[in-house]
Amino acid sequence: MSTTIKNKRLLAGFSQSEVSESLGISRPTYIKIEQGLSKPTEEQLSILAELFDISDESLIENKTLKSNDVIEIKPKEIPPDNVKKFKQVLLYIISKVGSRPNIGQTALYKLLYFIDFDFYEKNQKYLMGATYIKNIHGPSPVSFAKISRELEKKGLLVEVNSKYFNYDQKKYLATRDPNVSELSAIELKHIDDELERLASKTAKELSELSHIDTPWKVAKDKQVLNYRHVFYRPDETSVSDE
Repeated sequence: MSTTIKNKRLLAGFSQSEVSESLGISRPTYIKIEQGLSKPTEEQLSILAELFDISDESLIENKTLKSNDVIEIKPKEIPPDNVKKFKQVLLYIISKVGSRPNIGQTALYKLLYFIDFDFYEKNQKYLMGATYIKNIHGPSPVSFAKISRELEKKGLLVEVNSKYFNYDQKKYLATRDPNVSELSAIELKHIDDELERLASKTAKELSELSHIDTPWKVAKDKQVLNYRHVFYRPDETSVSDE
């Protein structure tokens, strides 16, 4: 089990810190999983499978099965076309507000979440359809580390370590104008409206707002958030006209 996870991580080119961040757990906790000292939950198995681009392979054994049995992990994946949208939306956000001092990685996570879930509430269809998990600081997009690394390798963004009110902050800056060919006029207007409404908030304020949002509130710790729960939002986070 541990060898499989470690090998898949190394093949995918991820550090232990990047994988633990996608899982929403600490690096020492992830290391225990990689070393076989702790077993991942089914939710974590799905996230690992998605992170390592595994859908039709058996990843690791299920704790309820015998040690020589395996289960097949078929995670909820972002559809291929929506991966392009995720990249374009991320680059568009960064090009618009990434240079602002309050927009670090944590704030980016929440902007992506609200853009995705608010669009679903308004239109009952996905914009990016990304997978988000319940983290202590709010929703976190599972594929962020993987996609941001791909964009960085292509020279489309750079990662910068900075400070914000004496707190360490990881920022991302776009190196060229984003390509928005996959985004419709309605989707672009939605993103612009969301940035106008939310991008002036601090990471703490965005996290607090996400904590009262129904998809985050009803999910268990580290569980994938359900898009359909936006239809039960409180007035503070609902964007529906109805």
